[in-house]
Amino acid sequence: MSPASQTEEAARDHAAWQQAVAAVLAKARKVDVSELPADPEHLLDTVTYDGVTVTPLYTRREETAEAPLPGVFPFVRGRDAHRDVNSGWKVSAAFGADESDAKKINEAVLDGLENGVSAIWLNVGGNGLSADALDVALGGVLLDLAPLTLDAGAATAAAAENLYALIDARAAAGDGVTDRAAITVALGASALTDRYSGADGVDLAATVALAGAAADRAETVRAITVDGTAFHNAGASDAEELGAAVAAGLEYLRALTDSGLTISKALGQVEFRFAATDDQFQTIAKLRAGRQLWARVAQVCGASEFGGAPQHAVTSAAMMAQRDPWVNMLRTTLAAFGAGVGGADSVTVLPFDAALPEGSVETSKSFAARIARNTQLLLLEESNLGRVLDPGAGSWYVEDLTSQIAAKAWEFVQQIEAAGGYAAALDAGVIAERIAATRDKRDSDIAHRRTAVTGVNEFPNLGETPIAEGDSPLAGVARYGAAFEALRDRSDRFLAERGHRPKVLLAALGPVAEHNGRTTFAANLLASGGIEAVNPGTLDLATVAGIVKESETTIAVLCGTDKRYGTDGVPAVDALRAAGIETVLLAGPEKTFADAQGADRPDGFLTARIDAVSALTGLLDTLGAK
Repeated sequence: MSPASQTEEAARDHAAWQQAVAAVLAKARKVDVSELPADPEHLLDTVTYDGVTVTPLYTRREETAEAPLPGVFPFVRGRDAHRDVNSGWKVSAAFGADESDAKKINEAVLDGLENGVSAIWLNVGGNGLSADALDVALGGVLLDLAPLTLDAGAATAAAAENLYALIDARAAAGDGVTDRAAITVALGASALTDRYSGADGVDLAATVALAGAAADRAETVRAITVDGTAFHNAGASDAEELGAAVAAGLEYLRALTDSGLTISKALGQVEFRFAATDDQFQTIAKLRAGRQLWARVAQVCGASEFGGAPQHAVTSAAMMAQRDPWVNMLRTTLAAFGAGVGGADSVTVLPFDAALPEGSVETSKSFAARIARNTQLLLLEESNLGRVLDPGAGSWYVEDLTSQIAAKAWEFVQQIEAAGGYAAALDAGVIAERIAATRDKRDSDIAHRRTAVTGVNEFPNLGETPIAEGDSPLAGVARYGAAFEALRDRSDRFLAERGHRPKVLLAALGPVAEHNGRTTFAANLLASGGIEAVNPGTLDLATVAGIVKESETTIAVLCGTDKRYGTDGVPAVDALRAAGIETVLLAGPEKTFADAQGADRPDGFLTARIDAVSALTGLLDTLGAK
């Protein structure tokens, strides 16, 4: 078939699909097809927080020219053309975050390496491992086989000095490493992103000095980590995370070249860390777009071939929930999948209990770490995801999403540059204000339950064991379900004080077939705020006084059909008030009681569009939950 014939056939197929979409939408909306727009499929479009439009179908109409192969500018398909397809990406795990004993850390590291870990992310300094004890913590670790990333904060310079001493001592003793460049180390200095997050780290001058020394090492040492997760954890969208990170990278390049490094060596000192979320396609496209953006920076600097910076993907801390934490295993699996398919060089999966205070679940830290590690190993060794470089290439959806995210991120880079560069934009509040606006919009979507957080604002498990008192290890992270979890905390305290949860009576009208939909909706909504729904069955006005007394509550929610509200609604409201109910709510729209006045009218209306956090906060206040 000729190209022209293929185009004509594609156009006919698309037109036929449009007609089918129009027919379904017209039926669902109870309108005539003629009342729909010319392109009815766009009624099914969704728009991301970046303003990227995701359409319901991608076809050859969205086809673009094939990108260059992995390892070639602009590195969209991966920075390494020769990555070992038998091992795939590096399975990274964090060590030492809550341990200061170097011997115990070493045991944990070696155990991890023996059981599938292939990259080490080592916490140094603070209350953890001393920089002086690096030789003990890394005893028996072959650094030419397991890349090392340091997370040392203010102790980065001391950690680097001790690490170099360790490497040099091993070389002098004859460690058998003939290619010193095979030893790969990231010092993890993150001065600019630390400024945003408020983390305690080395300053920019010290970072530049570290980079200068690292550039002269025979090993492959990168001093700087541009930590995009700092922006993600504050609420940034994907393009905002990329844009702010690339702008920070630009600031580093200027500082490094001003210090005397060549642009090629400066580019060789930078790597990126990005968050991977449970939106797998967004994660795939984000990582691909991130490489494209940095390659563009390198091109503008006249060093295109050096634009392939390593990417370390970490599953999102913001998406981790405290309630029903087992669901976090599913979230991190999707995130790891997206990171791997998106071409991350190394991936760290956070333990499923990462957001929980110590002692909240009856499992050990080693169990949580093993599950996190095995999540990646299953994807690599059983699903064989690492055997193909850039498996998303050629997907019309992935390619379009990559392009759109890259464009939106570049716009943010330009906005930051117009404000005088990263540091100036940070001081002026440009970055923080932009991210705060996105965070507020996301929080609103979650509060209105337009965005579901399973186990938190949808399908909550009110019977789960209350979590332990104490601060979350992820304090300071703008976690998606935090507002609902704060309500659940109030419910837990109420339970501890009174022996039962805050309660609301469900006053069901009509047979089960009529009220079941709204009683289920109301119970799910109430449970997301830690409130128990008492459902005695269909309301009998003759016995309502006894039902109210047994329910031990002063709040009731009427549940039934709109038609039933028209006939039985007012008598039910009156009967509930007479029985001692002080607040009567209705599961349904206000229009169903448009004609009711005064005491006959419910005090509030619960619908799918309400701000659930605000409504549930009011109910807990009324019920006396502190």
